[in-house]
Amino acid sequence: MLELAGIIILGIIAQWVAWKFKIPAILPLILIGLFVGPFSTMFSDDGNKWIEPLWDGENGLFPGESLFNFVSLSIALILFEGGLTLKKDEIKSVGPVIYKLITLGAFITMITAGIAAHFIIGLNWPLSFLFSSLIIVTGPTVITPILRNLPLKKDISTVLKWEGILIDPIGALVAVLVFEFISVGGDHGTQYTKETLIEFGKILIIGFSIGFTSAYTFALALKHRWIPHYLLNVVSLALVLTVFVLSDLFAHESGLLAVVIMGMVLGNMKLTALKDVLYFKETISILLISILFILLSANIDILDLELIYNWNSLILFVIVVLIIRPLAVFLSSRKSTLSKNEKIFISWVGPRGIVAAGIASLFGLKLTMQGVDNANYITPLVFMIVLGTVLLNATTARIVAGLTGVLLKKSEGILIVGASKPSRLIARYLKNNKKRVVLIDSNRNNISQALNEGLEAIECDIYGDEIFENIELNDMGYLLALTGSRAINEYALSKLQSVFGEEGAFRLISSEEMRDPENNPELGLFSQTDDYINISEVVRDYPVINEVVINSKEHYQQIIEATNNELKSIPLFVKDLNGEIHIIPADQSKITVDKGFKLMYLGKKLDL
Repeated sequence: MLELAGIIILGIIAQWVAWKFKIPAILPLILIGLFVGPFSTMFSDDGNKWIEPLWDGENGLFPGESLFNFVSLSIALILFEGGLTLKKDEIKSVGPVIYKLITLGAFITMITAGIAAHFIIGLNWPLSFLFSSLIIVTGPTVITPILRNLPLKKDISTVLKWEGILIDPIGALVAVLVFEFISVGGDHGTQYTKETLIEFGKILIIGFSIGFTSAYTFALALKHRWIPHYLLNVVSLALVLTVFVLSDLFAHESGLLAVVIMGMVLGNMKLTALKDVLYFKETISILLISILFILLSANIDILDLELIYNWNSLILFVIVVLIIRPLAVFLSSRKSTLSKNEKIFISWVGPRGIVAAGIASLFGLKLTMQGVDNANYITPLVFMIVLGTVLLNATTARIVAGLTGVLLKKSEGILIVGASKPSRLIARYLKNNKKRVVLIDSNRNNISQALNEGLEAIECDIYGDEIFENIELNDMGYLLALTGSRAINEYALSKLQSVFGEEGAFRLISSEEMRDPENNPELGLFSQTDDYINISEVVRDYPVINEVVINSKEHYQQIIEATNNELKSIPLFVKDLNGEIHIIPADQSKITVDKGFKLMYLGKKLDL
């Protein structure tokens, strides 16, 4: 009981540490598992592990094959959740570089890493390619924490983010197929006969068939509301486990394939209830990952670590990081708009993640129990790649970004909270002036309108934390809160200013503040006499932003007074002689202007 409670407690502590220090959770989880597992034998009085996952007759948590069964079911749930995140529309819309990375790049990694593992470590060809198929995945859970605090160009962040999201379920599917091809081969996967190919085909047919059928059946149940909302999450959990077990009964080792396919199919259906299922699965995945990786790391023996404690393993790691990853990136990005330095940085940042470590442990455990020669190499080798790449990238990403010159010298992007018509008009103007603007809103209709107008927009709730996971927003330096709610605007500034408002953070004044100009907030925006209602009315009647050249400081004051007197005109920005746009705060006296500057104002054109 103490060990089981300790695993859960340590797992949640590891997740908190990862969140606090902005590092991938897999790093503290595996390190904790190694410490309470193989490393603890060096400190314990009796030479036993503090936590022994496998029951050996005297100690251990899981007797017989129960650990194997727990790992299998956990990986099935994790892969199902990963499958839900893969959208075919996203694959269509990604750039050529991302598409090539998840296809050509993955193929290059698999072939070259397989050859390297065969000749350097001495694994047979089937195990070598199983190893290489496991390390083609990166994953958003390891990429995002590393890049979260790096102000990178959007193209770089986009490539790394979408490669990690898309390669996760694709890489898992490839690894499952390679493993199944090995496991059904004669003489432990070294001879592929006609019967072997037939068995492999059976696995593919059963896995795809049950996965598709289950997905459409579940979708039908959701559309007809056959499942009450309070049972939706637990029914989906039970269904995933049922699909995994049922598929395995029809064709051994087809269960993982079935749940990945089921997740992918459901993820591409427009089902509103699926969002609740996804949130629930994310929560379950976090708990399972916390338990799973401590267990799997603890299950490694000192003898397993000694297998890779040699120069050959180090050489393999160096080849994966310094040769194979850059080769895949450079070949995948030929004739792209990425510069050489940008390609070098993307080549450097390729941490392997949870899918690689989890499936490696599962397959290594399975093959070892089947008596496959050298199968005990798989888990420690993949764990070495995972830990090594995460540690290397987490400690050196900023240094390499600085050396390659891909860090933004100044974060000039503008994040606008609220995507209503006034926000969209302002965003469109800024975009036309070569500013990167991103709108966020929880209102789906507002976001759809913004996207239809060609603007960048993200549907999200500022009361949640998902906005911080978006590494593509690392270049946001200005924050404008333009909603009609004072509470939301104030909350947005208090929560987001430190991350997205380093160059400036502002909000619209409220109706109460508008009636008391002397007590306007320091972070007020545009005008001391215009709230959201005023701006909305001006946009309704005069949806245009005008420009006027400033002749002198006195001329600027005259224009400001004119906009204050004219109810249908609101000052917004000042453009200096270098073309830089400066946001006008509510206290307009705080902005410096000179002859030749331009004033941009919203609404009715003034006769000046």
